[in-house]
Amino acid sequence: MMTPDIFRGKRVIVQGITGKHGSFHTERMLARGTHIVGGTSPNQSVTEVHGVPVFRTIREIQAQQPVDISVIFVPAAHAHCRQTTLNDN
Repeated sequence: MMTPDIFRGKRVIVQGITGKHGSFHTERMLARGTHIVGGTSPNQSVTEVHGVPVFRTIREIQAQQPVDISVIFVPAAHAHCRQTTLNDN
């Protein structure tokens, strides 16, 4: 299990925030005090998840603020796709 100290004082984004696992872990990370500044979803069907704004790309988040850490929650079937996990970097 990853210690929450790794996220202390860092601006975190969640790739795949609208998915089942992304939403689940985002809620728990927020409860532990993680400073999540945004999430990504290529379909961007919602504007926020658990109060965290959702963007289409990482670049959109970076245009508004710096990002220190990205966590990725994408289905295994899509994990092979470089664009899904490393978009716009």
